[in-house]
Amino acid sequence: MSAPPLDPRAVALLACPVCRAPFELDPSGTGVRCAAGHRVDRARQGHLTLLPPDRRPPTGDSAEMVADRVAFLSAGHYDGLTAALGQAVSSAGEVPPRTVLDLGGGTGHHLARLLDRLPGAVGLVLDASRYAARRAARAHPRAAAVVADAWARLPVLDGVADRVLVVFAPRNGPEIARVLRPGGHLVVVTPAPDHLAEIVGPLGLLRVDPAKAERLAATLEPHLARVGGSAHRWTASVQREDIATLVGMGPHARHLTPDGLAASLRHLPASTQLTISVDVTTYARVR
Repeated sequence: MSAPPLDPRAVALLACPVCRAPFELDPSGTGVRCAAGHRVDRARQGHLTLLPPDRRPPTGDSAEMVADRVAFLSAGHYDGLTAALGQAVSSAGEVPPRTVLDLGGGTGHHLARLLDRLPGAVGLVLDASRYAARRAARAHPRAAAVVADAWARLPVLDGVADRVLVVFAPRNGPEIARVLRPGGHLVVVTPAPDHLAEIVGPLGLLRVDPAKAERLAATLEPHLARVGGSAHRWTASVQREDIATLVGMGPHARHLTPDGLAASLRHLPASTQLTISVDVTTYARVR
C-alpha cells in the first residue's frame, strides 16, 4: 500500500534543516523544497528525513520494536490512553486545534485517532526511528511523517503548532516552546508509579522514577507553565503474548535478553489483569 500524498498544509509547518526557511511541495510531488533551493526527496515508504547537516541519524526504535508497538496498540490495550489524550487536547484552549505536532510519535497511532476527531486539523509525526516513520507516513491522510532528532533543532517553523503531544517520549522544552503558537499547548503523557505494576517485578522491568514529575517540571517550566493535569488508571486483561509485545515495544527491550524475557514470561499466568496508569499534564507557552 502506497503512502497518501503529502498534505500541503502539513508541509507548510516544516522548516528546512539547512537554512530554516519554509518548505513547500516540490512540483514533481516527490519531495519538498525551500526558496533557497534545498530539496529533500520523500522516501519510497512516504516519510521525510529532516536532520541538521552536522547531525548523525539518531538511534531510534528498531524494526522489531516498531512491529511490537503496532501489534500491542492495534489490540486496543491503550485505547484509554488515546481517549485521555484526546480529551486533554480538546479541552486545552478556546478553539479546536488546527495543527498538531506529535513529538516522538512513533507509528502515528495516537495522532491518527486525534485527527479523526478533528476534521479540520493537520498533523506531523516526528520520530527518530525510520521504521516508525514508515508506519506513520500511512497512519492518516492529513498527517506527515518526519525522521528527526528531538534533541536538536526541530525541522518545524516558529509558532505554528496549536498542540504538541509527547507520549512516553523525550521532551525538549526550548524547542517545544519555540514551535508552539501563542496560546498553544503541550500535552504530555507519562507513566505513573503503579503503571504495569503486576509485571515490573516478575519481569525485571525498568521502574518509574518516583521523582519523574519533578524532573518533568524542571525540563519544561522554564519555558512552559503547567495549566492542568489529570490521572488515569484502568486495568486491561492481557494475554502472555500481549505482555511480550508490550515489553518488546519500549525501552525495556534494550535491557532484557530475549532468552531471559522468555524465561520470565513462562512464570506468568496465561492472562493477567494489568494496571495501566498514566498522568496527562497540559502546559502553555510562557510568553
